[in-house]
Amino acid sequence: MEEQSSGVRKYKMYLAILGILILVLAFWLFIQRSQLLKLVHEKETEKNELQHELDSVVVEHNKIKVEYGALSDSLRAKDSLIQANAVEIRKLLDTQWEYNKVRKKLAMLQVVAQGYIRQMDSLYTVNRELTAENEKVKAQVVTERNRNQGLMKDKEDLKEKMNQAAFIKAYDVTASAWKVKGGGKETQTDKANRTERLKVCFTLGENPLVPAGKRPIYVRIQRPDNVVVQKTKYDVFTYNGQTIPYSVREDVNYIGKAQNLCVIWNKRDNDIAAMKGKYIISVFADDKEIGEGSFELK
Repeated sequence: MEEQSSGVRKYKMYLAILGILILVLAFWLFIQRSQLLKLVHEKETEKNELQHELDSVVVEHNKIKVEYGALSDSLRAKDSLIQANAVEIRKLLDTQWEYNKVRKKLAMLQVVAQGYIRQMDSLYTVNRELTAENEKVKAQVVTERNRNQGLMKDKEDLKEKMNQAAFIKAYDVTASAWKVKGGGKETQTDKANRTERLKVCFTLGENPLVPAGKRPIYVRIQRPDNVVVQKTKYDVFTYNGQTIPYSVREDVNYIGKAQNLCVIWNKRDNDIAAMKGKYIISVFADDKEIGEGSFELK
């Protein structure tokens, strides 16, 4: 009985020890589980923080791209690098997440993103300065173009004025009728039936703008019936692109000084008598009508 009682006591003791061990093990497991849950929670919190930082970097980067518009195309390579790193970090966060590795890559991404912003700011500043300089140059070009156009217009106006001023003027255009007697003696007359010679006299004015040199002077004597008297039908010249008849041609050596000139028209033997009425005298040189006068026969 004593041996049996001793065995029961030992069994109970073993059970008590086993119970204590189970309680200790259960407590230890509880503590480990609590610590593991705490660690998982901490890691999840860190993961969320890293995810938030990554999202902030990407959002800010995309915002900068939108703000700078087409200018961001010049940094396309760096943009691609940022996007690729963001994708890699997301994969690490979703799969084999390692805090230190992700933190390192995220820090590198932030440095690259900040460099992107600095470069974009520099490009924007340079572009703005270039734009301002370009606008300034454009304004200067427009001003210079307007100035040149003004100078060209002044030049054309001056040229036009020079052209208008650079021609000979015939002053005091007069004509007289004469009767030619034997021996070449002549007597002035105003009778149409006695007129055998006409003398047209005028003064070529002084004009230093006209180039010196020999030039033809054409005189037209227009009868009262508007017909220009000619020596031959071949006595014509060009005026304003048209061929018109002349009565007398005189080649003059003009030197820019005033000079008096008289030309003579003689009636031919087979010409009919002069007409009564008013005659118009026109003088031409250098494709311009340079003087005009008139006389009348009775």
